[in-house]
Amino acid sequence: MIEINNQVKCYLRKSEILAIVKSFRKKYKIGSDLSIAIIDDAAMKKVNKAYRHQNKTTDVLSFSGSALSTPEILISWPAIKRQAGRTYKQEFMFILVHGLLHLAGYNDEREADRQKMIELGRKFLKY
Repeated sequence: MIEINNQVKCYLRKSEILAIVKSFRKKYKIGSDLSIAIIDDAAMKKVNKAYRHQNKTTDVLSFSGSALSTPEILISWPAIKRQAGRTYKQEFMFILVHGLLHLAGYNDEREADRQKMIELGRKFLKY
């Protein structure tokens, strides 16, 4: 089950988000349960501080979940709007795929790994 919790005025269609997630799951073989929350900067900053000890907002956070919880991706809609060098929809989908790549086991702690994730996202979305 894929749950989408749009807590802000994000105009993207649920069907478009679901299509990307389903396509990604097919290619990368990640689990079927996923929660996606589209939130504001204040909420993102709070979560980022609590879990990563960084007192700032970010565009996406991914939590892999456990036996008791569903994997979750949090996306800051204001961050999407600020950093969009393309349409908001394209930026959102790119960041969504970035979050999904984290759930598939990729990380971006090192610059080389970050570049690899960016390239994988671009290839997946054909940008």
